[in-house]
Amino acid sequence: METLEGLEGRSLTVAELVNVLRSAIVGGELVPNQRLVEADLAAEYRASRGNIRAALAELTVEGLVERVQNRGARVRAVSVEEAVEITEVRAALEALCARKAAERITDAEASELQELAKRMKDAVERGDRDSYSESNQTLHARVIEISAQQTAAATIHRLRGQAVRFQFRLARQPGRPAVSLPQHLAIIDAVCAHDPDAAAEAMRVHLESVADVIRSTHA
Repeated sequence: METLEGLEGRSLTVAELVNVLRSAIVGGELVPNQRLVEADLAAEYRASRGNIRAALAELTVEGLVERVQNRGARVRAVSVEEAVEITEVRAALEALCARKAAERITDAEASELQELAKRMKDAVERGDRDSYSESNQTLHARVIEISAQQTAAATIHRLRGQAVRFQFRLARQPGRPAVSLPQHLAIIDAVCAHDPDAAAEAMRVHLESVADVIRSTHA
């Protein structure tokens, strides 16, 4: 996640503001339905109001911010039902990516995923939920990158941003990493084995289980 650390002493670019504001929304610093006042954000993030306006426009496209007539911008609240639907759509798209990744993966990339599997196992054994969550995100990102499916990647990025608050909390629930670890290992094994059908099924099963947990946890 992008933070203000390391950006001291200069005005932030639009791209930097998008990353910082996205991280603030995902991490809960900016909460659902919170008003986003351009003047206040410009002062807090040391940026021009023009850059703040452009960053909010980008986050509106991503579905993290919404414009309300005569009231300006606010953090968009995503319902449980919408978060489940988004995750189910992601399951279909990421299953496609897993299938393509299994067809395309190189030996070097397979070694990288196998090393990631070791780190995930170690994180679960140590009870390090933050490290596991980071590796989880890395795995999904690398499978998408290896698949070389640019249209799917762009769509997944937008969808993930909208429901990420639910998944962010889910990944840190006690006991959740131990449940999802075998699912992630199944994805890695199938992709590395060049088994497109198994890779697609493993990814679908994993993300549909995430949708089920979001549905049951927030019912």
